[in-house]
Amino acid sequence: MDTSLKAVIDLGTNTFHLLIGKVRVDGTIEEVYRKRIYVRLAEEGISVIADAPYQRGLLALEKFRTVLSTLGDIHVIALGTAALRTAKNGSQFIEEVKSKYDIDIQLIDGMMEANLIYEGVRHGVDLGSENSLIMDIGGGSVEFIIANQDGKLWSRSFPCGVAVLYRKFHKTDPIKPAAIDEMNTWLDDLCMDLLKAIEVNQPKSLAGASGSFEVLAASESEELLSPTEVSSDFFFQRYHEIKYLPLFEIEQIAWIPNERKKLIVVSFALIDWIISKLHSEKIVISPYALKEGIFFTDLY
Repeated sequence: MDTSLKAVIDLGTNTFHLLIGKVRVDGTIEEVYRKRIYVRLAEEGISVIADAPYQRGLLALEKFRTVLSTLGDIHVIALGTAALRTAKNGSQFIEEVKSKYDIDIQLIDGMMEANLIYEGVRHGVDLGSENSLIMDIGGGSVEFIIANQDGKLWSRSFPCGVAVLYRKFHKTDPIKPAAIDEMNTWLDDLCMDLLKAIEVNQPKSLAGASGSFEVLAASESEELLSPTEVSSDFFFQRYHEIKYLPLFEIEQIAWIPNERKKLIVVSFALIDWIISKLHSEKIVISPYALKEGIFFTDLY
């Protein structure tokens, strides 16, 4: 067994990830295995994980354990984020995973989540000397970090992930313009500290990680293997293409993965909201996020 191999399990609200690899001398990650399973823990709300998503989560970890068992005594870091932090039965899920699959899930708070995302993004893209706003969109929370090549200036996690936004605002099919306006006003109030930090630190560009940004990148190129830059105009084109479509029409659009189709409108509405605050002309999309960030920390 290669003793330099490390395994990371990222238990997000929408998606569970398993990444096995090692850090190369040049600071990039050599992947041995990568698997993403959409579990949608907050499908019926984030306060309690309902029976169906609960079982999907267990099944995903059973599959991960099968893969890990082929590698022998490999060190595993498993981190739980927004849904497992919030749900009343999150601790029950963690205990059951330990009992059935011998996987220890460590709950992390929003600040730790933001720190790990920062570590991933700063190793995935060249942040440069000007301040950038890093944004990682999850199902239960969204992490914002203001940083440059010299370090992190500010970070916060907000409970406005796409599963939350969908249940709160996307109540008709298609979504109504008034619902998007209501969402934007709600975000203005919820993220007041973010807006103040933007005013103080004046980030010039948006660096996106995970989920919806991966969809945006993949709509222009086949796979996100390296930093991808798209213009804000390109994003607006994609957003307006889907903004007021009913779900059955979105289901026909090839560039949106099936697992993302239901939530894509509110996730792009969220990106549109933050671009309106930054007035950024470009989005840099990072191939690295939280799970990759773990490789560059002392959690191991």
